[in-house]
Amino acid sequence: MNRFYLVIFGLLGIVGQTSAQTTTLNEVLQLAQAQSVSAKRANTQQRTNIWAFRSFLAQYKPQLSLDGSLPNFTRSYVQVTQPDGNIQFEPVSYNNSILNLSLSQTIAPTGGTIFVQKQLQRFDNFIQDTKLYNGIPFGIGLSQPLFQFNPMRWDRKIQPLLYAEGNQQLIESLEQVSLTATNLYFDLLVSQVNLQIAETNRVNNDTLYRIALHKLDLGKISQNDLLQLQLSVLNAEKDLASARQTAAVASLKLKTFIGYRNEGNDRAVIGQTRPLELAIPNQIPDLTVDVNRAINEATANRAAAIAFKRRLLEAERDLEKARKNNGLNATLTAGFGLSNQGPNLIDVYIRPQNREYVSLQFTLPIMTWGRAQAIVETARANRELAQQTVEQDKLTFEQEIFTQVTLLQMLRQQVTLTAKADEIGQNRYQIAQDRFKLSDLSVTDLGIATQEKDRARRDAILALRDYWQAYYTLRLLTLYDFDTNQKIK
Repeated sequence: MNRFYLVIFGLLGIVGQTSAQTTTLNEVLQLAQAQSVSAKRANTQQRTNIWAFRSFLAQYKPQLSLDGSLPNFTRSYVQVTQPDGNIQFEPVSYNNSILNLSLSQTIAPTGGTIFVQKQLQRFDNFIQDTKLYNGIPFGIGLSQPLFQFNPMRWDRKIQPLLYAEGNQQLIESLEQVSLTATNLYFDLLVSQVNLQIAETNRVNNDTLYRIALHKLDLGKISQNDLLQLQLSVLNAEKDLASARQTAAVASLKLKTFIGYRNEGNDRAVIGQTRPLELAIPNQIPDLTVDVNRAINEATANRAAAIAFKRRLLEAERDLEKARKNNGLNATLTAGFGLSNQGPNLIDVYIRPQNREYVSLQFTLPIMTWGRAQAIVETARANRELAQQTVEQDKLTFEQEIFTQVTLLQMLRQQVTLTAKADEIGQNRYQIAQDRFKLSDLSVTDLGIATQEKDRARRDAILALRDYWQAYYTLRLLTLYDFDTNQKIK
């Protein structure tokens, strides 16, 4: 892979010129995706998504169940109407147990259920010391809604989209972890660069002040210039203290987010003194991203693109539900089987009799005072709103990617320019120092060179930060790695 290398290290105060081992951006991203709380939360959400989809698939498979009441004992007095119309309360003591074994299967295209069952019932009368068995050795039945809304047919379209959406959401969540870690990485890196600048300026200003004291004795510098250099020393001390505080806070935030641990230490390093020295990621990919390809990859990979289809289907589903639930609703229930009864268990299975039943229950709204039409029209308006919203979201979706691609290309140029400016600023400052020592440069011009040197160094780091933020934002928006030309999985 072609890469170009940026030279942004000057002659003074370079980050990384230290004996401490530096941590790279890739190492921080790997830590964040492996052990950060955000990454763990995303993986937990994915497991929830997997089990929810398995639960959906299971409801379309045969279901075997055993239900009943065992025992079902009663001892009490019950009301008994006598032949002459009077009422007497007679004692009862019985156990009426029942067991039912059934195998059922849903019919997704029609929304019905077909089932096969075996049933056994035993009645014990403890007062009369009798028992009686009743059973269904075999039975088959059907329950079929007619003219009703069928949620199973719509679930078969929507639930797979929800599952795919959840899978892509996991990848997006992990890419968001990378983007957040990148932001925190550069917050710390910028603060460390500012700390290095502050340390270098303190040393240089102190050295120049001492030189100025000697030059004052020789009459080569005014008292005003000496005071200006002394003020620079004090300001450098103040900037150094502030930079240390900022770097400590930024380091703590990064360590907390990625769950950073010392070697041999199982606890996260929070508040510990061990510094986290960062390397400057000055090697950037030489990318040329085609906007149309980025949009196509985003449409194929993003959870939002899948959600566009799901939201339209849900709107269509709600409209059909409103139509069918406010019209004629009927349920056909039918069954056939064998049944028998007797004082002994074996009697249930000896020459059982046919058992048939069929029923049709229906509801037909006749006068609703416009309520049914209002519900349907509301659902229709919601569908149109969903279509318009999705269309607008698609345009925003594409515009966001277009903006990010063009921004990435522009920031790549900014990195090159600011790196060159940083190199020039460092060289110019070194020349200004040498000229001041030779009494060939004023204190004011030296201060200007110092400010420009510091600004160039910060601009170079900030340009790198903006580039890498744009790079990982584009990965997040497309779920595609344009550096390796493959989908992010």
